[in-house]
Amino acid sequence: MPAGEKIRVLIVDDVSETRENVKKLLQFESDVDVVGVARTGKEAIQVSQELNPDVVLMDINMPDMDGIAATEAIRAKQPAVQVIILSVQSDQNYMRKAMLVGARDFLSKPPMGDELISAIRRAGEMARIEKSKSSQVQAVAASGNLNGTSSGFGGPKGKIITVYSPKGGAGCTTLAVNLALTLNNGDTRVALVDGNLQFGDVAVFINEQGKNTVLDLAPRADELDAEIVEEVMVKHAASGLHILAAPSRPEHAEKISSGQFAKVLEYLNQLYAYVVVDTASLLTDVTLAAIDISDLIVLVTTQDIPSIKNCRLFLDLLQTLGVERNRILFVMNRYDKRINITPERVAENLKQEVALTIPLDEATATKAVNRGIPFVLDNKSQPVSRGVFLLAESVRGRVAAQESGGEADRVGRR
Repeated sequence: MPAGEKIRVLIVDDVSETRENVKKLLQFESDVDVVGVARTGKEAIQVSQELNPDVVLMDINMPDMDGIAATEAIRAKQPAVQVIILSVQSDQNYMRKAMLVGARDFLSKPPMGDELISAIRRAGEMARIEKSKSSQVQAVAASGNLNGTSSGFGGPKGKIITVYSPKGGAGCTTLAVNLALTLNNGDTRVALVDGNLQFGDVAVFINEQGKNTVLDLAPRADELDAEIVEEVMVKHAASGLHILAAPSRPEHAEKISSGQFAKVLEYLNQLYAYVVVDTASLLTDVTLAAIDISDLIVLVTTQDIPSIKNCRLFLDLLQTLGVERNRILFVMNRYDKRINITPERVAENLKQEVALTIPLDEATATKAVNRGIPFVLDNKSQPVSRGVFLLAESVRGRVAAQESGGEADRVGRR
């Protein structure tokens, strides 16, 4: 946290003695301010909205609503608020459930003093980054940049997240659509861009068809403004997500140059907290342009040899292009435990950590596509949906780490 700024903490526990003990422990920390307490899960949700803390210390076992449900409700309404779960149970299943609903950390009760303080400081820093990013992007959107152009705009930027697989059929569009919906909320504006200019299906996946596409922005890439973008973007009625659709006919893709596409992404990057780009597997100039300017590349593989082989070739290409490995979030989609090609073996072979796996669930995914209702909206409890929620948390974590690293570099150069 910046010097002089305290981490605002809300303590949630149904036992008064526990609340007081934690409060006394934290009162000796000069950078921590306990702004309130709550006795139940429902009360925690209400108090969190009233006080807008940076960090919530959440007991997991409470009479009216457990800490996991309360965490999910708080994070849905206040995504910048970081929750640390405290529980007498150190069960791995509890920990997994807590992380799936957006908890930042999980500590056993009673926590060690140093352990608790360290966790609060880490969560406080994450809250500061998320709140700063959200307020900056909202300020840019509110101002509208009506008097400037994309080339002269100097406002704060969001993050470009490109979802790519060098092997067709890996499920990139499914992941891109559901990831964008998971990242998008009332405080965080997200744009989903269809970078498969010939045969893009993003609009179909969410059952939204507009007359405008990326073809309406690309020729004006040097003179964009917020009003033009607002008119062209397709608005997903159910979630508020903004979509930039692919051209309506494959031959129209030739009318969009890689330079124009990159400029469009960079302009959207000034209006949205996240710009999620779906791509075709073919490494066209447009796809390479998106990869080049991306803050994070979600590289997708499946458990088959051709997909893994192509990912190895792609990683070699990125090394040749000078793309750092920390810009890659390697994901195994459609993971089936019965197949002996494990994430660990793939990671060892490619010298790239598999950050997470998305479980195989063809029935849920196919039903969602055919209905035009993404599964993170319609089937949140399914393992495949929980996998995407974990992916969204990984994306946020990587972005925060990049920003923290950049800040450290800047401080070091002073």
